[in-house]
Amino acid sequence: MRLNRLDLNLLVALDALLTERSITVAAERICLSQPATSGALSRLREFFDDELLVRVGSKMQPTPLGESLAEPVHNILMQIQATVERGVEFDPASCMRNFKFYIGDYNASVFMTHVAQRIADIAPGIQMEFFMPTNKPTEELERGHVDFMIMPKSVIHETHPSTDLFSEGFVCIGCATNEKVSEDMTIETYMELGHVTVQFGTNRVASQDQLLLKVEHGLEPRTEIITSTFNAIPQFLPGTKRIATVYRHLAEHWQQFLPIKTVPVPVTLPAVTWAIQWHKFRDHDPGLKWMREQIIATAKEKFC
Repeated sequence: MRLNRLDLNLLVALDALLTERSITVAAERICLSQPATSGALSRLREFFDDELLVRVGSKMQPTPLGESLAEPVHNILMQIQATVERGVEFDPASCMRNFKFYIGDYNASVFMTHVAQRIADIAPGIQMEFFMPTNKPTEELERGHVDFMIMPKSVIHETHPSTDLFSEGFVCIGCATNEKVSEDMTIETYMELGHVTVQFGTNRVASQDQLLLKVEHGLEPRTEIITSTFNAIPQFLPGTKRIATVYRHLAEHWQQFLPIKTVPVPVTLPAVTWAIQWHKFRDHDPGLKWMREQIIATAKEKFC
């Protein structure tokens, strides 16, 4: 189809090129050969009378016109996709769809396992794929790289719809033989012991427990170990005096496999509310709507 002499199929290539800023990666994304994608870029450059993407060092960067086209072209394609999907019937029993989630390892390990159990029999052909947090989570959703984000409500972006799932409190954990980790542990002991903490992305964003300790109480515990995932934390506790502050459900999960114990945090920390978010253009996608319903129902049954 052509509009004002432009083959509208080229918009798909333009979106991929401006998003990925790489002919090779864009070609893989839209299932074209690299020469065919290069050819599409040449035709786009001819139509717009602009380079659109230029090589700067080892990378490709959009020109001012290319930059200005990126968001409207992507939004147009998202709206077209959403319009088409709205009219498609969704049958979970026969569906072979892949659902992509931007989600930390805490919810992937503890919460989404319950969701996976729930849908195993009613939708055996469904695949779920989890992507770890990056520095710019909302971009992953807006670019259509993921279907859902499950994140703390405090970092959910207001641009897109979302709904709360559950709230989670914190506990302190340590080696099962660590006598200093007790029900009546004082704040002095808590601050004296070495901590294992987690930071995310290349920007090394602190976890919610560390942020709340600092904001609510002005506390910055003495950190001995920094990991990039929650699931690495308990490995550094057995046989040491170290402790960590983690979500209660996660601690209970680890206790099934490791010699650790849980006690109350010696200061009051507000619970963290977790929410699920999806793209505004895909609000009526029947498949995404069904998956949201399963996730929300699981949260009510298991975590509320």
